[in-house]
Amino acid sequence: MIKRIFPFLDWFTGYSMAMLRADGISGLTVALVLIPQSMAYAQLAGLPPYYGLYASFLPPMIASLFGSSRQLATGPVAVVSLMTSASLEPLATAGSEGYIAYAILLALMVGLFQLSLGVLRLGLVVNFLSHPVVNGFTNAAAIIIATSQLSKMFGVSVDSAQHHYETIIRVVQAAFHYTHWPTFFLGVLAFAIMYGLKRIAPRIPNVLVAVVITTTISWLTGYEHDTTVDISAIQNPQAIQLIEKFNTATNGLQPLSEKRTSAAKELEDARLSGNPMTILDSEHAERVIQTQSEMLKHDAHVQREAIRTLLFSAAIQPDEKLVFYPQNQLPEGARTDDRVWRIKTGNKPIDSKKIRMIGGGDVVGEVPKGLPSFTVPKVNFKIMMHMLPYAAIISLLGFMEAISIAKAMASKTGQRLDPNQELIGQGLANLLGALGKSYPVSGSFSRSAVNLQAGAMTGLSSVFTSLAVVIALLFFTPLLYHLPQSVLAAVIMMAVIGLINVAGFVHAWEAQWYDGVISIISFICTLWFAPHLDKGIMVGVALCLIVFLYKSMRPTVASLARHEDMGLRCAITHGLKECCFISLIRFDGPLFFANSSYLEDQISDLMRDKKSLKHILIVSNGINDIDASGEETLSLLVERIRSAGVDISFSGVNESVMRVLKRTHLLAKIGVDHVFPNMEKAIQQIHESAHRDGEEENCPLQTVCRIVS
Repeated sequence: MIKRIFPFLDWFTGYSMAMLRADGISGLTVALVLIPQSMAYAQLAGLPPYYGLYASFLPPMIASLFGSSRQLATGPVAVVSLMTSASLEPLATAGSEGYIAYAILLALMVGLFQLSLGVLRLGLVVNFLSHPVVNGFTNAAAIIIATSQLSKMFGVSVDSAQHHYETIIRVVQAAFHYTHWPTFFLGVLAFAIMYGLKRIAPRIPNVLVAVVITTTISWLTGYEHDTTVDISAIQNPQAIQLIEKFNTATNGLQPLSEKRTSAAKELEDARLSGNPMTILDSEHAERVIQTQSEMLKHDAHVQREAIRTLLFSAAIQPDEKLVFYPQNQLPEGARTDDRVWRIKTGNKPIDSKKIRMIGGGDVVGEVPKGLPSFTVPKVNFKIMMHMLPYAAIISLLGFMEAISIAKAMASKTGQRLDPNQELIGQGLANLLGALGKSYPVSGSFSRSAVNLQAGAMTGLSSVFTSLAVVIALLFFTPLLYHLPQSVLAAVIMMAVIGLINVAGFVHAWEAQWYDGVISIISFICTLWFAPHLDKGIMVGVALCLIVFLYKSMRPTVASLARHEDMGLRCAITHGLKECCFISLIRFDGPLFFANSSYLEDQISDLMRDKKSLKHILIVSNGINDIDASGEETLSLLVERIRSAGVDISFSGVNESVMRVLKRTHLLAKIGVDHVFPNMEKAIQQIHESAHRDGEEENCPLQTVCRIVS
């Protein structure tokens, strides 16, 4: 019992110093990959990079201590990070305090959901996400993740559009207008280093090497080159006018936001009062405020995009101060630094006294030193209700990813896995991680593979990984300041290449054509609806349920005949001739309210088509369950068939169905002598009586007869 609550106690049975050394080395190796990867994934989730480190020091340790896999490496992963971003974008601006608070609250919700499923031993609920749906979603997510990093690779900024593909079009347009080539080349260099080392020396932590080399280049070359100036230093009337219009729009949004909150409260009170006129007035007031807000947001977007297209050249004054002119419009004889400068814009008004001018590339910047404070996330039930569908999807997707990786490793190590215990481990990792300002995490395929290859023996390797992240947070954060954002983008793009699996579509199609169609539709819908990724999954799940219901309502009803191997096979599939007097009907599936009438229709058609029919044998091996509707249908069938002068028998009735037949007294109605243990026994008993007074040369049930076409 103690080991069920604390599964990590099993690690220490026969544990040795050699195993401790192996765990220590593998844990440190994973940490060298995890630190830069986690920062990249945090940005993908819309969070400051250092929140990736916060998600990397508690969750790996907790998941290994309370999970069942000894090699699974838990932490920030690409798909869960993307889902986090998709769920929070409608609620707050990426990177804002509210956004960060919601991300931590989402981790708490995911943890509670996974922990509840694990404690209640409901791990099988993950089966609602079928392989075709997950394959389609994962392939689409990989493309979305990779393309979402293009703006960082080109060094451009654009506003997010309603659809992801529209955002990418904006990125491409911005890149045609202006690309910061040092940013692009550093990203390509990082990509080349990671890809080259992966092919040539897979044991070397390629991500770490790429990060160290590019960060050193960034530091030595002064890659980041920003400055703050007064608006008087910008010698461009158009720029000054755009800044004023942008500030007017953004300054107007804050009071409207407060009015909207107040109007929403008034509408809620009006609905409680039940007065129709008050409700209409409140709804009208809220819609007016909402429309005004949307108009201001659109105006701010237009001005922001216009500001981003402005390119400047800097004239160096005798006192070394910079004055900015439109590109290629410097005064004659002016001394310049040969840089292209831009105005940094975000969602907040631009301070005319402190305008940020960008003359270089974008870096991670300052990473807070030390561990995050441990606090319970503030619970907001209204926000939680909005995030609930995403929390459920992230929980199931994250667990599916984790358990798939754990199973793949268990097949190599021979370790026994408990999916429900793994749910508990992942749930506690997210739950307790939220206390340390973590966002949702899951098992990582790439880092788990590194953990296994490095020789991890137990989950202590993940404990060492967490300790390494703690040391990095305490002592080495200043080294991350000059890490280029384009390198983090390259890290993400490199990681998601492995998620693209075209063979998965082919495999699904070869298994069942409709599985292939579901996989392709899930893929297309996920791409189309992005960033609303939940819609793509919902479409896939809905299609799977429709197919399941259709197959349940119309299961296979096969007429059997003798095959060359002397077995009884489907006559239509194998082109076999059937007996004139005996029909063997095999029903594949549970007989219940949704499909019982289908069996009745099939037998009615059979009796209409075969005028010489004397006996029907229901091969019941495939009927694994029966409900009241199914039992009633069988009872009526027995009456109808026998009243038509045809006899009916059953073979291969299993125990659960037999119990129902006995309890409802249908067995007595059928007759114990008309229920046989198997088909061959049934044919022996009914063949002679069915062929009495009938002429049939070479009965297909006795010899093999094929239909001549």
